[in-house]
Amino acid sequence: MTKNIKTILAIETSCDETAAAVLTVADKKPFPQIKTLSSVINSQIKLHSKMGGVVPEIAARAHIKNILPVVKHALVTCNLSLTDLDYIAVTAGPGLMPSLIVGVEFAKALAMTTNKPIIPVNHMLGHLYSPLKQVESRKLKVESLFPMISLIVSGGHTMIVLMEDIKNYKVLGETVDDAAGEAFDKVAKLLKLPYPGGPEVSRLAEQSENPVDFPRPMINSKNYNFSFSGLKTAVLYYLQNQKLPATNYQLQANICAGFQNAAVDVLVTKTMRAVKEFGAKSVSLSGGVSANNSLREKLKVESKKLKVNFFVPEKGLRTDNAEMIGLAAAFMLYNGFKPKKYNQIKPDSNLSL
Repeated sequence: MTKNIKTILAIETSCDETAAAVLTVADKKPFPQIKTLSSVINSQIKLHSKMGGVVPEIAARAHIKNILPVVKHALVTCNLSLTDLDYIAVTAGPGLMPSLIVGVEFAKALAMTTNKPIIPVNHMLGHLYSPLKQVESRKLKVESLFPMISLIVSGGHTMIVLMEDIKNYKVLGETVDDAAGEAFDKVAKLLKLPYPGGPEVSRLAEQSENPVDFPRPMINSKNYNFSFSGLKTAVLYYLQNQKLPATNYQLQANICAGFQNAAVDVLVTKTMRAVKEFGAKSVSLSGGVSANNSLREKLKVESKKLKVNFFVPEKGLRTDNAEMIGLAAAFMLYNGFKPKKYNQIKPDSNLSL
């Protein structure tokens, strides 16, 4: 490979997916040229569905079992070996500590034995950069992208981020209690829906004949923070006042639609308010909840009204994966980050963006 092209092995084990990916990055101005060579994900959904949610210790044991074959598969797929790598990137946080430890220690062992530098990546930075993979294919100029307002919505986090340019960003607001994805899962549990609950809530919402009118928490607050715990509680109180069982199909559909409408309204309203306040040229949506059709379509419509670009990751980049960790690592390198030695990193379950 030519000198200006670097190869990155990325590893992700922050929650319940064991993932590895191989990417190359070329230092091309004004935007790095990034190519994904392979991306492998081993999901633990079937394992945790028995418990109705992710059990950290069980997740960690599954990571220990799966990480070596997953990394091998990622390398074999693109016909590369460890000696062909320039960097090893790994999710250092935030996430479940037992899961993070597996990925970080595995990456450190690889780095120690191969003498490769490590790039510790913030999982949320992976989500932040994941929509930007489309820039080159859409033939957009960098000056038409920024400022960008990024809405990151996942099972553990909900935040609005102002990206001033490719390097500088600032968190404008985040959830003060439950994340949106977490609230989706909790509502699913109240309705006795199977795990993972978020997709089930979205599916049932489409079957509703009369959506319940739930409150829109903090929609009119002057800041960009979110709160979804009260919305979840409103669902609980509504259920308690019904004569029908929680498993009644039409009741489930109406509650799911009402809950989803309320959550999406809050997310979209605050995001577009930030677009106006900061004169954004683009809006991006990322994180696991970016797979929600209602949220994605409403943001797209509102972005079109304001004549700003709208980005959402490709389908394979929406849930947790190693490709987005590799993308973040590539942008970190492009922005001047100095990689670490294997003994200089450690996992941090509460790592902030």
